[in-house]
Amino acid sequence: MCGRFALSAKTSQIEKLLPGLKTDNEISPRYNIAPSQNVKVILNSQPDQIVDAFWGLLPSWANDRTIASKMINARVETLLEKPSFKNSFRNKRCLIIADAFYEWKTDKQTKTKTPFLIRLKSGEPFTFAGLWDVWINRESEKNEEILTTTIITTEPNDLIATIHNRMPVIIPGNLREIWLDRNSNTQELQKLISVPYNSDEMIAYQVSKMVNNPAIDMETCIYPVNFCEKNLE
Repeated sequence: MCGRFALSAKTSQIEKLLPGLKTDNEISPRYNIAPSQNVKVILNSQPDQIVDAFWGLLPSWANDRTIASKMINARVETLLEKPSFKNSFRNKRCLIIADAFYEWKTDKQTKTKTPFLIRLKSGEPFTFAGLWDVWINRESEKNEEILTTTIITTEPNDLIATIHNRMPVIIPGNLREIWLDRNSNTQELQKLISVPYNSDEMIAYQVSKMVNNPAIDMETCIYPVNFCEKNLE
């Protein structure tokens, strides 16, 4: 699964992810983005804009928002089967912007979990494959519309396999416009995103367990654990 990520790249770097992409406001750095928080996304209905979306998909037909916590990820293998995802996969695809993500490696003997940060060797921002939908909160006075999203996951590449059994789907630069194109064939897209991102372009390292707490959102979250320990002595 993908349950935590970061986005601290400069706004000017982020705007280079797609031709014509612009945002009116500077994007503040985030180092420990967690489910139920807002994330930066590019919708297939507005491919030149960066907007905020609630992380945890709420299909338009959902009766209440309690299921959002179970919908932070969508498995690529069942996108065309699950009622919660198939309509969005066909019509409401998006790119979720990040420049790093976290996974936890479980020790089989002690059952302890160690956090790792994974990013591109280039240090550049990238995009997860995502789905979106708009849910109407009918309990609010004005029938509030909430834009929600989920991150698609797939089998791990060689690097991530040493840490976890799933990884987020990362859409490479040459495929971002195809992913957002509403005329793209969903069956072909499913095959395309089932292939994990090239591990040769990625790096992973252990980070402090402070990332376990979603309330902690500071730059030291992304530092190697040895760096943190040395500076805390």
